[in-house]
Amino acid sequence: MNMATSEILRRSRHLERVESVTADTTVRHVDQLDTETLDAFYSALTADRPVSEADVDLEPGEVIVFTDYYRVARA
Repeated sequence: MNMATSEILRRSRHLERVESVTADTTVRHVDQLDTETLDAFYSALTADRPVSEADVDLEPGEVIVFTDYYRVARA
């Protein structure tokens, strides 16, 4: 992997579908996302691809509730 590719992966997020969450998990409903983050979230979800952290207001470990739970993780 070249430097540019590894840098992009370090600075991107992907979504992991999870079955359940614990009481101490940070959870946000999809309606709480700003427009840019919502667009990037939906695009990443439908295309099954990571999204640049610069495009979203999502932190690793938090969970977004849409039709299922999706944990935000570093790509």
